[in-house]
Amino acid sequence: MKQPIVSIKDFHLVINDKVIVKELSFDVHPGEVFALLGANGSGKTSTIRSLLGIYQATGGTLHVDGKQYTPDQARVVGYLPEERGLYTRSKVLDTMIYFGELKGLSHDEAKEFSLAYLERVGLADKANVKIKKLSGGQQQKVQLGVAIIGGPKLLILDEPTKGLDPVNRKLLLDIVDELQQKGAAVIYITHLMEEVERLADRLLILKDGTARAYGSVAEVKKQFKSKSIEDVFVSIYDEKSSEVAHG
Repeated sequence: MKQPIVSIKDFHLVINDKVIVKELSFDVHPGEVFALLGANGSGKTSTIRSLLGIYQATGGTLHVDGKQYTPDQARVVGYLPEERGLYTRSKVLDTMIYFGELKGLSHDEAKEFSLAYLERVGLADKANVKIKKLSGGQQQKVQLGVAIIGGPKLLILDEPTKGLDPVNRKLLLDIVDELQQKGAAVIYITHLMEEVERLADRLLILKDGTARAYGSVAEVKKQFKSKSIEDVFVSIYDEKSSEVAHG
């Protein structure tokens, strides 16, 4: 098997004396969709921020493509954060070209990719419109374009379909499928378990900063004797009430 694109070993994170993540280990391999799941506050986003060097890990190792992530690996990683972060006063095409150049593309390469992408997602007529004039769903498509420009080896998508209608949700998921087929690894964070069932090869469910389930979709269902990942998720997060019921 190829070297994992993401390798996290014994990761521990404490912020302001609060334990956010404890003793977390997992790998993500090229060509797979890896679902990182958990309720709000479970440690998912903190793990990604630590992987990308935004937070300093308290302990353990977090590697991207065999080493600790540094900004010069920007071309390797595409990140779609839950909090969208585009320059709303800039025009759509200018924004995409700018981020393409940051990832090492020439101006012409970035422009060619951007125009083709905007055509594909139905935004060709918005190329010279300021981002703030777009709807939330249209901005989401631009943000995805920024994440995938340059053909990253690792794509991190945090709630990527939030706010999208069914047609645009399918379009986004099809694009994710295609990137996976080309060998990219995808870390996929979502609260929509049907997306996990449709897309994910393997998954990890975090609760209170601890891994509670880890493995392929089929393995996790079998381990928890459940027919769906949603049932697994609910059982993990409903443990206290079931303990009370049985107590």
